[in-house]
Amino acid sequence: MEGLTDPIMRDVLTSVGSFDWCVTEFIRVTNSVLPDHIYYQYCPELLNGGKTASGTPVHVQFLGNDPEMLAANAIRVVELGAPVIDMNFGCPAKTVNRHRGGSVLLDEPEVVHMLVKAVRDAVPAHIPVSAKMRLGYMDRNFTMENAHAIEDAGASWVTVHARTKADGYTPPAFWDQLAPIREALKINVIANGEIWTNADAKQCQLESGCEDLMIGRAAVTTPDITQCIRQNTDEPIITWNELLALQIRFLNGTYKKEMNMVGRYKQWLGMMSKHYPEAKALWDEVKRIKALTEIIENLNVSKH
Repeated sequence: MEGLTDPIMRDVLTSVGSFDWCVTEFIRVTNSVLPDHIYYQYCPELLNGGKTASGTPVHVQFLGNDPEMLAANAIRVVELGAPVIDMNFGCPAKTVNRHRGGSVLLDEPEVVHMLVKAVRDAVPAHIPVSAKMRLGYMDRNFTMENAHAIEDAGASWVTVHARTKADGYTPPAFWDQLAPIREALKINVIANGEIWTNADAKQCQLESGCEDLMIGRAAVTTPDITQCIRQNTDEPIITWNELLALQIRFLNGTYKKEMNMVGRYKQWLGMMSKHYPEAKALWDEVKRIKALTEIIENLNVSKH
């Protein structure tokens, strides 16, 4: 998720969550092989064996439409230590789609196949290549064609967001539409979309037939959601005090500009306020504060 699951957020969330793996923000590939420092910027975990500090593997995500350049960049990032290459055919952003990236490519299943195959053929056989898609761009006319295109190109698994680009993020997600994909494909199909609680997770698994789930915005909004799902409970597992410690860890992370850090924190706190009453109260306290140290002081006071 661009601008949301950056390295600092991954570090914080994987320190308390129970994730099998996580994914970088998408790295846009155009007409060149990106310099190494860009890869380290998006995925500093490459310097730690491709894992977060808590040991969660980090898959490197590409977005683009040039098979040769995607292949060349995949080769390079694997040399730097990427454990898995993930390909983005799900992004609904207008700016991305306008440049023929993300979900707009779902109108061209043959292109989806070509891009996945180019990367699959380029990287060593032991490195998995995966893809993320939606049910379609403006409609669902090519849902099965895209799923088969990804499988036939050699992907190890596919994650499907249970909405089209046109649906955006408006509820509901159509989990039942994943069932035919799950039944038709031999590779694993991971369900995604509108999974906010353990109850949602169980209902999604029931309707889709998918055992595995990808959690996006809910992992940021409710940092213990993966633990809740694994333990089959809708009761919070992490206390608010533990979450405050997590927020302080986030604010002490390395960021280029203090204002960026403050803005990112307020974005996160705003998301958590949908779930935690304490976050809403804290938001009212810090929303006008611009100094990072002052926000951290507020959090330390709140802990006592």
